[in-house]
Amino acid sequence: MFERLYDSGEQANIQFIGFATDLARYDFGIVYTTAFFGKPLVVCMQTNRSSLLDHEDLDNIAYLQRAFRLNDREAEEVSAFLKQLLPSMGMQEQYG
Repeated sequence: MFERLYDSGEQANIQFIGFATDLARYDFGIVYTTAFFGKPLVVCMQTNRSSLLDHEDLDNIAYLQRAFRLNDREAEEVSAFLKQLLPSMGMQEQYG
């Protein structure tokens, strides 16, 4: 027996972006959706690891390290890059 918690669909905007730094190359898919409190789903195309992230989450370097298996410097670079792409408004502003 399964209890279906939700089953919804929507047309979502998806952005594929690759960038390189002195340390590494990164390839991400970003799914912008109204689901999950409006947090975009960020998928690392190289490792298949993903996380729901908003602009505030990008300040949590330790979380980015765990989510995408990055070292300190890589996590800082990914944070800085994604801050340019992800919405800066928090969930309270967006849904309050």
